[in-house]
Amino acid sequence: MKTEKFHELKMDELTNRLRELKEKLFRLRFSHATGQLANPMEMAGCKKDIARVKTVLREREIKALAAGLKKQAVKNEASKDTAVKPAAKKPAAEKAEKPPAAETAKKKPAAKKAAAPAE
Repeated sequence: MKTEKFHELKMDELTNRLRELKEKLFRLRFSHATGQLANPMEMAGCKKDIARVKTVLREREIKALAAGLKKQAVKNEASKDTAVKPAAKKPAAEKAEKPPAAETAKKKPAAKKAAAPAE
């Protein structure tokens, strides 16, 4: 299927199409593993269609995000004049100092070397 046809579909239709294509790819892989697949190029075409659908979904997601950010920026600019500045943060209480790691670590006994056989 051409990309233009995917652009014409609605979001729910695209998600349904994606689910159908994934199921089709599963069936194709299964028939390929059992040696019953007549045309192995069907798998490649199915993978490409999945990629096309995912691309269209991602494009729409990015457009929606950009539109939401633009709306948010306009709201921020409008409320900027009337907004009250937040108070400065208070410094955090000092944390209790931990002892150095060398003092808290337990010493491991040294490994004994095997004596060399006498010749």
